[in-house]
Amino acid sequence: MDRLLRSPLDQAIQRARDRLLSLQHEQGYWVFELEADCTIPAEYILMMHFMDEIDAGLQAKIAAYLRAHQQDDGSYPLFTAGPGDLSCTVKVYYALKLAGDDIDAPHMKRAREWILSHGGAARSNVFTRILLAMFEQVPWRAVPFIPVEIMLLPRWFPFHLDKVSYWSRTVMVPLFILCSHRAKARNPRRIGIRELFVVAPEREKNYFSHVRTPLGKAVLALERLGRRLEPLIPKAVRQKATEKARDWFVERLNGVDGLGGIFPAMVNAYEALDLLGYPPHHEYRRLAREAIDRLLVVKDDYAYCQPCVSPIWDTGLSTLALQEANRYDRDPRTEAALAASLRWLASKQLTDHPGDWRVRRPKVEGGGWAFQFNNTYYPDVDDSAVVAHALAQANNPEFDQALRRAGNWIAGMISKNGGWGAFDADNTYHYLNHIPFADHGALLDPPTVDVSGRCLMFLAKMTERRAEFQPVIDAAIAYLRREQEPDGSWFGRWGTNYIYGTWSVLIGFELAGVPKDDPAIRRAVAWLKGIQRDDGSWGEDNFTYHDPRREGRGRFHTGMAFHTSLALLALMAAGEAHSPEVAAGVDYLLRTQQPDGFWNDPYFNAPGFPKVFYLKYHGYDKFFPLWALARYRNEQRA
Repeated sequence: MDRLLRSPLDQAIQRARDRLLSLQHEQGYWVFELEADCTIPAEYILMMHFMDEIDAGLQAKIAAYLRAHQQDDGSYPLFTAGPGDLSCTVKVYYALKLAGDDIDAPHMKRAREWILSHGGAARSNVFTRILLAMFEQVPWRAVPFIPVEIMLLPRWFPFHLDKVSYWSRTVMVPLFILCSHRAKARNPRRIGIRELFVVAPEREKNYFSHVRTPLGKAVLALERLGRRLEPLIPKAVRQKATEKARDWFVERLNGVDGLGGIFPAMVNAYEALDLLGYPPHHEYRRLAREAIDRLLVVKDDYAYCQPCVSPIWDTGLSTLALQEANRYDRDPRTEAALAASLRWLASKQLTDHPGDWRVRRPKVEGGGWAFQFNNTYYPDVDDSAVVAHALAQANNPEFDQALRRAGNWIAGMISKNGGWGAFDADNTYHYLNHIPFADHGALLDPPTVDVSGRCLMFLAKMTERRAEFQPVIDAAIAYLRREQEPDGSWFGRWGTNYIYGTWSVLIGFELAGVPKDDPAIRRAVAWLKGIQRDDGSWGEDNFTYHDPRREGRGRFHTGMAFHTSLALLALMAAGEAHSPEVAAGVDYLLRTQQPDGFWNDPYFNAPGFPKVFYLKYHGYDKFFPLWALARYRNEQRA
C-alpha cells in the first residue's frame, strides 16, 4: 500500500480529485462552462439591437471573443478548426458590423469575401434567414411559411408540436408569433448587410434551392399556396392561435432558467413577449431577460453566451468519477462531497411535475432529472440514467424512493425499438425532416445508442431488486446489437463520436452481464485498439459527423484526454484492464496532466445537433480522466 500511495498514478488521482473537489459549490453541485460556436454570442449582440437594449461594454467584450475565433480564410467554423460555416459566418459578420466594426477592416473583408465565395447570405440556413427577415434584410418569402395557426392543428395532422423534439417545440412556438406578425427589429442604427448578397435580396429566386426531395418540394408548394391564402385567414382565428401560442410558452417560461433552458427558445420568447405588448417591467419580460443573461460568461477582456447550462449532467458525472476514486481509498473530504452532491441531485428529481413527455407516456409516473438547474417540463432521460446510477451506487436507503421512481420512469420511456430518445419516447416521425423548415435536420428526438447504453447501465444495476426490468433490458441489448457498425463501433449522438458511442454501449453491456467474449464486445475492443495513436492516446474529430467513412472514425490529428479516458473506460468495461493498450493510455494521461491536476483539451467534444451545432463541455477533460485513472487503479488492486 505504501508503494501505491507513492506511485505517480496515485499522485495523479489525488491531484485531479483535490482540484475537482475545490470546484464544488456550497449547495453540492458542479457546473462547468458549456461553450458553443460563435453563433450564440453573435445572436446575443443581434438580440440587443433587435430590442434596442444595447450594453456597449458587454457588446465590446463579445465582439472581442468573436474576432478571436475567426479562421485564417475569414470564416467561422462550428467547432474548433472545422470547416467554415456560412450561416455562422453571416451572423458573426452582422453582429460585428452592429458592434461598430468597419466593413473595410481586414477581418471583416476576409469574412465578406468568404461569404460571397460561398453563395452569399441568401444561401444561409432557415433560422438565419428568419433573423434576416426580421432585420428587414431579406423578404419574408425567403423563409418557410410557418403560420401561428399551426397551434390549432389536431394531433392526427401530419405536422403537430407533439411530433417534434422538445427543443424544436420551445424554439418554434414563439417563432410562430414572430413570423406570423412579421416582427421587425428595432435596429436603432439601421445597419444592414446588403453587401453579403450576390443577388439583391428582393430579386433572389433560389432561397429554397436546398429542398430537393419529392416530399420537400410538395410541402414547399403547399407553403407557397398557404402564403398566398394567408390574407384570407380570419382575424379571430389568428388571434386565437396567437393566444394559444402565447399561453403555451408562458406556461413553460421556467422562471430564471428560461424557456426550455436553451438560449434560442429564450430569445424567441423574449422578443415575442415584446411584440405582444408586454412592457419591460412585466414579470414575464423580466424573468425572460434574466434567464438569457444568466447564460453569459464574462471575463476581463472577452465574453460569450452559453447555449444552456449543464449542472445536473456535470454533477452526475463528477459524482461517478469521485465514487470510483473513493471505492477503495476512503477519503473523508471526498465522502462529504459525495454526500452533498447526491442529496442535491436527489432534491432535483422531477416527480409529479407537468411535462410534455406525458403526451406519449400518460400512465408513467414522473421520476427523471433535467439537464439544467430547473427545466420541469423537460426531464432528460440521459441525465436521469447517470444521476440514478450514482444514487444507486451510494447504497443509501435515503434514496430508495427516488430510485424506485427513476427506474419506473426510465423503463417507461423506452421506445418501441428498444432504445431511448433524450426527452421523448417514439419521436420518430422522420418524414418531418424533409420539410423546408427542417434544413438543419434536427427536428426530431429518436432513440440513440448513447442514451440507450446509459439507460441499460442503470436498469441493469437495478435488476438486483427489480427483476421486472429484465424484459426492458433484453430489448435494449437487442437494440444496441442491431445498431453496432460493421467495424465494431457505435455512433455517438450526444458526444464526439464513435469513441463516445462505443464507451456508452460497453459500460451498459458490462452492467447487464453481457459476457466479455461476446462477439459484439470483441469487435468493439478490436476497433478501439486499432485506432489508438502511437503515443497511447485516442482522439476523434467532429468532422466524422459530416464524413462518416470508416477510415476517419475515432481518429484525430492529436490525442485528447477526453477521448483517451472514454476509450480506457470502454476497454476496462470489456475486460481489458491488464492489456498493454490500456497501460499505454494511462501513461498518456499521466504524462499530460497539468500542474493544477486537470488536463487541457482545446477542441470541441460534443454535438448539440450533428452537422449543425457543436459544444465544448469544459468539464469533460476534468472528471473523465479522473474516472478512468481511478478505475484503472481499482482494477489493478482487484
